[in-house]
Amino acid sequence: MLAVQGDVAEHLAALADTGARGVPVKTAADLAAVDGLIVPGGESTTVIRLLERFGLDEPLVAAVRGGLPFWGTCMGMIVAAREVVGVEQRTLDLIDIAVRRNAFGRQLASAEVPLEVPALGGAAFPAVFIRAPWVERAGPGVEVLARHEGHGVFVRSPELTQDRRVHAYFVRELVGRGRVAA
Repeated sequence: MLAVQGDVAEHLAALADTGARGVPVKTAADLAAVDGLIVPGGESTTVIRLLERFGLDEPLVAAVRGGLPFWGTCMGMIVAAREVVGVEQRTLDLIDIAVRRNAFGRQLASAEVPLEVPALGGAAFPAVFIRAPWVERAGPGVEVLARHEGHGVFVRSPELTQDRRVHAYFVRELVGRGRVAA
């Protein structure tokens, strides 16, 4: 769990609920010791600056490009995107998507939305959109797992609720590869 800013404690608790042991990642040494990385919601421009300041940006990019499983929620998706539409913003360019920040509106427009995510199975997932991004363009090889209002909101190549299926999905994908979530 990238632990420089954002919903760190909430994601660590959600991982624990799935039976996985999450650890905070604050240094390159921490990053080298994990089998997967979650980048939680938060503020994307702040996190990019913190990654640079802590010397984590280049090791993180190298690790993910080297096969480290990565999941970015909300801000994490913005940080991982190739492009942020409408603004000049540095990203890590980890996934071939163009995202729009705050696509669902300001803080007052925040909402919990039942989201159909076939990869998770079962009932609709209670997705929380708080100044959330959407995907305006997904490149070849990027699978859109869920859409809302016609835009991709969950891709593979929702912020936190009591529903742990996304965390379990991430852990299952790691375990399926013979890896353990971190």
